[in-house]
Amino acid sequence: MENINPSGTAAWEKLRLHFEKMEFVQMQDLFADDKERVKKMNVEWGSVLLDYSKNKITEETVKLLIELAEEVGLQSAIDAMFSGKKINKTENRAVLHTALRNFSDTENIVVDQVDVLGEVRKTRMKIKHFTEKVLSGEYLSSTGKKFQNVINIGIGGSDLGPKMVVNALENYRNQLNVYFVSNVDNDYLFSVLNKLDPETTLVLIVSKTFTTQETIVNALAVKDWLKSSLQKEDISNHLIGVSTNIDEAVKFGLKPENIFPMWDYVGGRYSLWSAVGLSVALAVGYSNFEKLLKGANAMDVHFKNAEFKKNIPVICALLSVWYNNFFGYETEAVVPYSQLLEKFPAHLQQMIMESNGKNVSREGYPVNYQTGTLVWGEVGVSAQHAFFQLFHQGTKVIPIDFIGFVNPFFEKSKPVHDILMSNFFGQSEALLNGKRGEAYQSDSQDSLREFKDFVGNKPSNTILIDQLTPETLGILIALYEHKTFVQGIIWNIFSFDQFGVEYGKILAKNIQNEIFSKNINKHDCSTGFLLNYYLKSDKK
Repeated sequence: MENINPSGTAAWEKLRLHFEKMEFVQMQDLFADDKERVKKMNVEWGSVLLDYSKNKITEETVKLLIELAEEVGLQSAIDAMFSGKKINKTENRAVLHTALRNFSDTENIVVDQVDVLGEVRKTRMKIKHFTEKVLSGEYLSSTGKKFQNVINIGIGGSDLGPKMVVNALENYRNQLNVYFVSNVDNDYLFSVLNKLDPETTLVLIVSKTFTTQETIVNALAVKDWLKSSLQKEDISNHLIGVSTNIDEAVKFGLKPENIFPMWDYVGGRYSLWSAVGLSVALAVGYSNFEKLLKGANAMDVHFKNAEFKKNIPVICALLSVWYNNFFGYETEAVVPYSQLLEKFPAHLQQMIMESNGKNVSREGYPVNYQTGTLVWGEVGVSAQHAFFQLFHQGTKVIPIDFIGFVNPFFEKSKPVHDILMSNFFGQSEALLNGKRGEAYQSDSQDSLREFKDFVGNKPSNTILIDQLTPETLGILIALYEHKTFVQGIIWNIFSFDQFGVEYGKILAKNIQNEIFSKNINKHDCSTGFLLNYYLKSDKK
């Protein structure tokens, strides 16, 4: 990939001059001037509709943003990622989460003399066969009982993505109860274990190195729980691993055949499509897991092949760059109108902020522009009764993605779903148009008019999907993955490493030893004070 400082491009300069004309433009005027505006600013693709007309843009804005994408070599970067080139330069790795959902029998991707798609197909079959054995009762516990519960132990991408998907596909769930344990917090862990029967509990330990402290601490606690409860030496049927470190997993007590692979060309926050998603396959069955993958693959094909002006992830990313780098809007909200997508914003937080929270360019120089946006959100309608007040009348402008579904899962839910979706449409309309003094003409004496004014002119995207299914969930997740990739390419940063989280973990390890030994070493005065206070107050 070329290393191009976006702020030095001709397109960036054109956008800067264009912004001077657009900064104080009111979207209400843009709609008043062009009654056909929405027809020019939407993308309809399959079961997905993106309406991006409610943004502070004109057709000229879109044209210039696409020029920026072309000038930084976005298409060649997309091609490089899909073909398996080592675009993750800092770790000398390819970036091939897209290969995990590639079902082609003819395509060939080779990295370091390894047939990537061959590995992927083999692992998918292993997931399929294992899942079917557990669900049918062919694979039993150490006491000969059928498994009823699954505990997934992992952290970061080994937890957030699978947990979000299992939650989102609640209506596709089978008889297995699936629990997720990530934080090092025994108060929570024991509250989970107290609900479960160890004889019928399967444990997934998901760790690339099988040495991640948080995961291994939790795994050891669950292993002890199994042993003490079952009073059996051999509990290996209860332990399943997803890791690259076979030796360490076997040493822990796993059978080699019960270890699923992970690969260096798949980052943690993009790994739910791999064996990391074994908890998903167990929760909803392999066929639905495969539908999830195929939905994501459909979005991959769209992203790779669609022209930029009709490319949903590209349009979403360019709008984000427009607001982040020209308007100075540092945050963006994601509001899905489905309770089942409650954990979707948390998954996006890791995906986007861990990827693009970088302050140096791909050449290693400090950037002279803003990079990653702050991402947050909650489900609607709940969010309307929480932080929407700030959206409507606050001093900050926060671009919003509204995500909604045309059809509910249950036909009998349609009347209530219509109420939900009326809020979905009403909120974006209110954010666009606002409500000014003239709306109160019926009561010109209203002394609270100033407090009731909504200025409007608040930007949003509307993503409308036919129904929440495994396929459309896959599409939605992949959409944001590719949006994140496009942002990173435009900002000329490496989106697939995360060195920033490592230093704090090193310090935590050192401090842990100090706490255990009750011997506090030299720290800044604040940290030293806090550690001494903690030890003095420790009632253990």
